[in-house]
Amino acid sequence: MKLAAAAYPMSFLESWDAYVRKLTDWVEDGKAQGADLLVFPEYGAMELATLAGRPTARDLQASLQAVSDLVPKADALHAELARKHGLHILAASAPVYDDTLGTLPVNRARFFAPSGDMGVQDKQIMTRFEREEWGVAGGGPLTVFDTSLGKIGILICYDSEYPLLARAMMNADLILVPSCTEAEHGYHRVRIGAMARALEQQCVTVMASTVGDCDWSEAVDTNCGMGGIFGPPDTGFPANGVLAEGVLNRPGWTIAELDLDAVARVREDGVVLNRTHWDEQTGRDAPAALRPFS
Repeated sequence: MKLAAAAYPMSFLESWDAYVRKLTDWVEDGKAQGADLLVFPEYGAMELATLAGRPTARDLQASLQAVSDLVPKADALHAELARKHGLHILAASAPVYDDTLGTLPVNRARFFAPSGDMGVQDKQIMTRFEREEWGVAGGGPLTVFDTSLGKIGILICYDSEYPLLARAMMNADLILVPSCTEAEHGYHRVRIGAMARALEQQCVTVMASTVGDCDWSEAVDTNCGMGGIFGPPDTGFPANGVLAEGVLNRPGWTIAELDLDAVARVREDGVVLNRTHWDEQTGRDAPAALRPFS
């Protein structure tokens, strides 16, 4: 299969039709490059707030509601494109108000199958900005999607920095990591997290990023990143674990070809067996004794 990770620049949209053209162009470009799975970034859907005008897009709370209101319409478009092109598509995540989860919005990624069926994955752990300024909350539980491409999990940005979340997805062959970071420090935190999760669970992680500046938003005003596809640095994978990476802050798709049997082989007979030996930490992970030493 071929995997595609986006470095996605958000736009000030003049109309809904402009969004349709943009998303369609991106999907068709990924398809033309042979991709079977397209991964868009975290909060890439914030560009939908511009359809309500610049003042709304600039207002933190108003922009959340404006995007949430348009998510069902965007989902219908993604489902149509997934069906038309026979693709799995992880849509750019969006703030969503879900009455079943409380009064605060959640950060939700929506995952589309070639049939047009949709599943959702909410972010689990909020960054300081999401907690302290936006008021975005953790959402529904983790899910592993059993697809024709393999078993796929999703860890949204900051979630990729927490090993126990990935461990909860230990049966996943692929973990998708949509990301939105404003500086290189943040980009590398998520990248290092994605690579560490690939090492620990002996799987492949696919990181997508927002890129570029958005003077119409306080939330996503500056974006830094690139696409990246990572595996365990072990038998059947590159020595550094990098299957493919883009160019920092250059928009476009990063593509890698993957034989999923490589994941099964490295889990069964790798030089190391991190995933298998994970439970040997139990009993050894109590706080270490502080020993005076001079």
